[in-house]
Order: sequence, then C-alpha cells, then structure tokens
Amino acid sequence: MSTKTIIKVCGLTQADEALTCVELGVQWLGFNCYQKSKRYLPPEAIATIVKQLPPAAKTVGVFVNASAKEIEKILQQTGLHLAQLHGDESPDFANTLQVPWFRAFRVMNDLAEEEIRSYGQELFLLDAAQTGQYGGTGHAFDWKVATRLRDHGKLLLAGGLRPDNVKEAVLQVRPFGVDVASGVESATSRKDPQKVANFIAAVAQAEARW
Repeated sequence: MSTKTIIKVCGLTQADEALTCVELGVQWLGFNCYQKSKRYLPPEAIATIVKQLPPAAKTVGVFVNASAKEIEKILQQTGLHLAQLHGDESPDFANTLQVPWFRAFRVMNDLAEEEIRSYGQELFLLDAAQTGQYGGTGHAFDWKVATRLRDHGKLLLAGGLRPDNVKEAVLQVRPFGVDVASGVESATSRKDPQKVANFIAAVAQAEARW
C-alpha cells in the first residue's frame, strides 16, 4: 500500500525487516548511527542491509553530535542517502557538511519558527523531548506545535506515533511524513510486520478523509 504521506520506519537492525517494510509500502528507512542508542548499528552492518534494498528506498542515518568527518565517512561507507542530525548541532556546523542532511528538533513546550529557519533547510523533523534522551522516547508532544510549524517546509512528524494514533496525527497535522520506531515494534529493535502494515493502513485512512 502506498501513501502520499512519507512513512519512515526508524531504528531498523535486520535486513529482513527492512525489506519487509519496503514491500509493505514504507518509503524511508532509518538506521541509528548513535552508539549509545539501543538500536545502534555499526557502519558495516548498515552497509550490508542497504546493499539489499531496492533503489527507490530512501535511507537515513541518525546522528547525535557526531563530527562532520564521522558523518561524511559513514554515509560514504554505508551508502545512506541522508544524515538526520538529532543532537545539538548548530546551523554553522550543519551547513559545513558535504553530504545531504536535515535537522531534527526536540519539542519541549514550544519551538520558535526562527530556530528552524536558521538552518536554511526545507526538510525538518519534530520529535518529543525528554531529559537526557535524544529521541526514541516513545512519547508524543502537543501536535498543535507541529500544526503551527508545518507550513515552514517538509515536516516529518515523530514522537510516540503508533498504529492507533497516527491517523489522528495525520488528520490534524497533515505532515510531509511520519516517523515511527518503537510504535511498530514487538520487542526493542524488532519491527513487527503486522504493526507496520496497520500503521500504513491508518495513514491511508487519514488521507482518504482529506
């Protein structure tokens, strides 16, 4: 099933699960390059999976406060298409990168549009914030913030999305895409094909009401 809304499944660790996601209709696949993450994969393992994917699948590496050299090297090693900056990376740092990237913003109570604009990128991600954690919290944030910011560019909505709430999120926010990790897992790092299918179906149901 294909959707107009981009669906990104993040934190993939197994080739068979990545391929199943693509077969079900997931357009973007995320791999965690942050070593402190429980879903971390070394570059060699990511490269092995990426080589098995069809060309149409867009692949994203998630980084947290890595050096420019590390980010560029890992994208070259793995064949990943995009770097997702999910830490405290400044606009000056991000704009020195020699690879395609987009910035993830962690939403506390509010987020200024000026902060997003300062990066000069059309694509951006909004995620829930939790003290001491860089994403992957499994918690949602107030979608009113996302609704206010969606017209800035191509918004990827993340944070606590699941098959049972993504329909409402898409109806309310109408984002460019939705990003899910723990919401489609049967256990940590293990993606459940049925949950992925249900997630995609819920997005399609929301689109049918536009």
